[in-house]
Amino acid sequence: MGLKKPTAEPAARAKSLVVALALLLAACSGSADNHPISLNLPQSSSLSESQTATQREHARILASYGGVYENARLQAEIEQTVDRLVAASERPDLKYTVTILNAPAINAFALPNGQLYITRGLIALANDKAELASVLAHEMGHVIARHAQIREEKAKEAAMLGQVVNDVLSDPQTGALALAKSKLTLASFSRAQEFEADGIGVRVSARAGFDPFGASRFLTDMQRNADVKAAGGGPDPRASDFLATHPATPERVQNALAKARQFSGPGNGERDRAEYLASLDGVIYGEDPSEGFARGRKFEHPKLGFTFMAPPGFSLDNTAQAVLGLKEGGGEALRLDVVSVPSEQSLPDYLKSGWMEHVDDSSLKEFTVNGFPAATATATGEQWSFRLFAVRFGSDVYRFIFAAKNKTVQADRSFQESVLTFRRMSLKESEQVHPLRLKIVTVGAHDRVEKIARRMATDHQTERFRALNGLSATDKLKAGEKVKLVVE
Repeated sequence: MGLKKPTAEPAARAKSLVVALALLLAACSGSADNHPISLNLPQSSSLSESQTATQREHARILASYGGVYENARLQAEIEQTVDRLVAASERPDLKYTVTILNAPAINAFALPNGQLYITRGLIALANDKAELASVLAHEMGHVIARHAQIREEKAKEAAMLGQVVNDVLSDPQTGALALAKSKLTLASFSRAQEFEADGIGVRVSARAGFDPFGASRFLTDMQRNADVKAAGGGPDPRASDFLATHPATPERVQNALAKARQFSGPGNGERDRAEYLASLDGVIYGEDPSEGFARGRKFEHPKLGFTFMAPPGFSLDNTAQAVLGLKEGGGEALRLDVVSVPSEQSLPDYLKSGWMEHVDDSSLKEFTVNGFPAATATATGEQWSFRLFAVRFGSDVYRFIFAAKNKTVQADRSFQESVLTFRRMSLKESEQVHPLRLKIVTVGAHDRVEKIARRMATDHQTERFRALNGLSATDKLKAGEKVKLVVE
């Protein structure tokens, strides 16, 4: 978690507990358009308006995805792959600038101006160069087909229709039907764009000499990885990665397979698995130290110097804007973020300042958490009850928002006990926190999936090993082949 301070109070923008709960449970979308970070960049009179907008968007994306991941070997490999794809595409005149994002999320996207972004999480999940090429070619397909511009035009048409409905149509039922049809048309259009980009991507990959079946394999890899994450009880991984806008439905996988068969049979085209895996050796897996670590229900942020433990049964997810947590079963949730509160404003006054509605003033209480000033209060909604905490740590205030569908004394006690674990990390503790990394190993003659998976420094070792290496539940290892492990 970068724990970036919101430019405006998230709940205050909506002034409703429903939206506050949505913020609690929902991670940032996989779309680059859904990361509302505002950065004040220096303006240059020599820059055109479009150039300035491009710089702002680039800075916004970097802030949302942990900055640039510096790895010269990977950067060169991806740029070479892009060059091959561009030369084989319908638009060899287009120029792309590749940025590897320092984020564990599995995501990739391209802006209309040729800025192409790919996360190290996605790079780590791919198992050969053909799979990587399929993703890059798919995103290039969106640019080639001008999907962003066309979608914007469609969205404007939908907005115009909505205005006409509101201003002209007096029959509520007729108006609602017109708006519903408009929304369905837009959703269908987005789905059609994904299929078109898939087709372009497979075609371009095949022309460039890559195995055209890389797309169907990677779509399957993504779904397996999402299933493992979902089994861990945390927030739905589809909310924060490539699957949010690129669902790996069976229909889409079958479409990718059908497109690939038009160009060659299975096994044709380059995969370069060994070379690709070699380039992944030592790559950071999961969170970067600068963003903090969520391991089970424990969170540590060595850069900011604090740690805390979520209540029992919770699984944490570290996003760019906040730490999110969900209890197994989904009846309880939490959000931790950081806000700026004037030093002269007391924490109780902050809690009742309006960023959360229906705060019970009689529940306000001041206390200390391991030496840090803190305050707490409760708030209620129609379906959820909230326990709020504000802890002043250094010059900032850390805000815990706990939510429960069924308010009980036990749940409330577990929320309070969780906040009491918030403390400063010692220098020794901070120095001992290291990221997980990928290690490429050779399968031995007697190695089996379950045996080698025990070396994984993750939860759900066998399932995660299979997902990371593109293995189905029945696939077996072959002696001499290379596989990925996650190690300390």
